[in-house]
Amino acid sequence: MKCPYCGEIDTRVLDSRSTQDSSAIRRRRQCVKCSNRFTTMEKTEEEPLVVIKRDGRRELFDPGKIIKGLVLAGQKRNIPLSLWEELVESLEQDLRSSYIKEVSADQIGATLLKRLRGIDEIAYVRFASVFHKFSDVEEFKNELEDMLREKEQLKKQGRV
Repeated sequence: MKCPYCGEIDTRVLDSRSTQDSSAIRRRRQCVKCSNRFTTMEKTEEEPLVVIKRDGRRELFDPGKIIKGLVLAGQKRNIPLSLWEELVESLEQDLRSSYIKEVSADQIGATLLKRLRGIDEIAYVRFASVFHKFSDVEEFKNELEDMLREKEQLKKQGRV
């Protein structure tokens, strides 16, 4: 590691610690030549995750974009931002652990909808209305009826 003060390449590691989420290692180093100390971060290089949009365009996976949509869906529902962040982080981890490099926006939306249903029904319906692009009240009504049927089945099975 090159010293940022004098440019010397020979440095020694004084201390190594992982970050709170264990996604990186923080190293405290000292230059052998000038004795100045500095900190470096070592992080695993991740492959880019590409989202294939409905119109065929490709763009990099952007967790912030998804969180923005979830916040809008859960507006005035008293759902903490940390819950949305955890949901998106979990989604990204699942996608990366499956070793896929490209994923369709439809797959992402469908996965989010499954998880949203267990978090908040109103946020689910709001998100579904945008995701499914409901064109009229009848489609919206059908989605609500499906939800009610499923909820009734779960009650009969004693899972709600």
